[in-house]
This record gives sequence, structure tokens and C-alpha cells, in this order.
Amino acid sequence: MSDEPWVDDADPVADTEADRGVPKRRGTAKKRHIVARVLGVTVIVLTMVVGLTVVYAFRHLSGNLQVTDLEGDLDHRPEKVKVEGPKEPINILVMGSDTREGAGNHIDNEAGGGGSDTTILLHLSADRKHAYGISIPRDSMVDRPACDHGAIPPASYQQWNSAFAVGGAACTIQQFEQLTGVRLDHYLTVDFNGFQGMVDAVGGVEVCIPETIDDRSHGIYLEAGTREISGKEALSYVRQRYAVGDGSDIGRMKRQQAFIASMANKVVSAGTLTSPWRLYKFLNAATKSLTVDPGLSNLAKIAQLGVEFRHINLGNVQFLTIPWQWDPQDPNRVVWAPEAAAVWNKIKNDEPLTQRLTVDAISAAKPPGYTEAPASPSDRPSRAPSPSPSPSSSSEQAAAAAAGLCA
Repeated sequence: MSDEPWVDDADPVADTEADRGVPKRRGTAKKRHIVARVLGVTVIVLTMVVGLTVVYAFRHLSGNLQVTDLEGDLDHRPEKVKVEGPKEPINILVMGSDTREGAGNHIDNEAGGGGSDTTILLHLSADRKHAYGISIPRDSMVDRPACDHGAIPPASYQQWNSAFAVGGAACTIQQFEQLTGVRLDHYLTVDFNGFQGMVDAVGGVEVCIPETIDDRSHGIYLEAGTREISGKEALSYVRQRYAVGDGSDIGRMKRQQAFIASMANKVVSAGTLTSPWRLYKFLNAATKSLTVDPGLSNLAKIAQLGVEFRHINLGNVQFLTIPWQWDPQDPNRVVWAPEAAAVWNKIKNDEPLTQRLTVDAISAAKPPGYTEAPASPSDRPSRAPSPSPSPSSSSEQAAAAAAGLCA
């Protein structure tokens, strides 16, 4: 027996191989097989986890949606005009419910609600080069057509949002199609709480407030300046009317358009669409508050619709208000101007809106109060806002002030 304690005399094979200068076997091949099996199992497990997570997320987000089929409640629908293009144009009517019921909706100390204080047509051109968001003032006086196959009779000289109050989304859709001649492909309603969740999911949205908004009787106080707002501040900003600008609903709509344009800019520039987690949070918030038609009944259908927007330059995403003028019968109401017919005719025929019709439009590329910031050293877009150049005319400056927007 060797005097060296670390020599194994019980292994004659090892001794013989060592005497011949053959290195001792280390079980390398066996270890490689073990490592390969472990890696293989790990990959399989990770694939299953990722797959199950995607399935869960898909089902969860789809399950958030409320689907309402209003097709049977509509009649006398206009025909969709066939147009030139690789695809068909898409028209979506977005209705913002002003209900105060439910968690997160009672945000301005006002009771009641249940109507619609926001109506926006989203039009995507057939060539997928232009997108318009056209707001309709809720104070517009119109002749409302009959709804629900005549169960709700027609009425003359009615405020636009009364249709939602008497007949819900179906009556608003009926009213829109009958008065514009534009056939809708989809429709959806969204409430306050979901809007707040979408803003929070993208980390807030930048706004420029020219003067402090002090309406503490309704729980609203926003200091002047340019900054990102989220949560209840964001809701207060888009809902506020009387304590900012000229106090009109037109001014509030312009601020809503500016806010949506800024949010669209943020969604694109912040990489929300390419970040799975950010996108999930955004969609989770959005789907919780949406009531949609069967054509948008699951996440796959909504995602496909989103894909249609992917190649549109932000400069070609414009938000505007249907041309209007003060109502001669009531200075607190408005009526559509003659130019409104030209807007609806171009949308119906999928023609780009002229510069004259979009003179006050807000671009998603440059929301009011901001200019394009220079690239940072890392070549990533900077989110730091800077004042935009002075308006080219006093009328533009006056319009911005009336809407409570920075010039």
C-alpha cells in the first residue's frame, strides 16, 4: 500500500493506464449528455411557459372586451363606396361615455352622466397613407333620425349627444350614418377609467398648459407649464371645460385632440409597440374599458387593425373638428358649417382632405406646444419638450388661447 493517502490502490486499471502514460478518464462524454439533456428540458419548459403565458395573455385581454352586436338595431344604412386602393378604407366611430358609475369614473365631483361627451370618427385610407380623427361637437344641433326601427321617433333641432342619451350607441351610429352618408365598419365606446389606464400604461402624456387651471370645486387644479400628466390629472385635463380657455365645448375638443395626438406620439416614440410588457399594460387598460362590435371581438382582430396603421407617418395622422359655426338660434350651441358636407363627402369617397379643410388640424407628429427635439447622444429620440415657434398669424394664436392650448 502506498504511503501517499491520495493514491487509490484499489483501482488497478487506473494504475495500469497511468503506468502507460494514459490520462485518467473523466466521464466527459457522460457529462456532455447530461448537460445536453438539461438544456433540452430547459428549452422545452421555457417554450411551454412562454406559450402558456401568451395564450393566457391573449385570452385575458380578449376576455376584458365587452362585445355588443348592434347590427340588428340599424336600418337605412348607406352603401359603402368602392374606391381605388390596395385595401378598403376603414371607418370607426369612437364614442366616449361620460358615465360616473364604476370605479375610477367619478373623477370631477359631478353626478349623473351616462351620455356621450365625445364622438370621433377614425378614418384610415385605403392606401394606408392617411388617418384622420374627426371630432363632432356634442353641442351640435341636428335633426335626429328615428332609431331602433322607429321605436325612438325622429326629432328636430336636437343636441348631438342626445342620441346616446335616448338610444345608446345604436342611436348615435344611426344618427351619424344618416347625417353624414359615411358607412361605418366598426364602433366602440370607452369610459373614463380605461382612458386613465391607457395614459398610465405609457407613463403619462406630455401637455402644455398656458395658464393654471383652477377649478377646485370640481376637484381640478393644474399648474401652468409643460410636463407629463397621468392618472386623475390626465382625466381632469381632457374633461375640464369651464375653467380653461373660452369655456366652450369646442375648446375642450381641441384639447382632447391635442392630448390624443400627444399620446399617439408617445406610444410610437417610447417603443410601446415593440415592448411586450408595455404593450400588454396598454392593451390590458384599453380592453378593460372598451365595448366593441363583433368585428373587434378579440385581441387578434384588434391587433390586425393596429397593423394597418404601422406604416402611416405621424405627420399624416391628423385630428380635426368638423367645420362648425355658432347657432344663430342659441349662442351656446353650434351647427355644422357648409364645409362639413365637403369633409364627409371626401371621407365617404376616401379622398385626402384639402389644406383648406384641415387648416386647424392637429398633427400627431407635432402636438401643440412642442417641436421635434434633437436626438440625444445615444441617438434615441428625446422626450424633452420645447416651445414651438410662434403661430404664423394672430388668428392661430387666438384659436390656441381659446382652446387653452400653448401657441
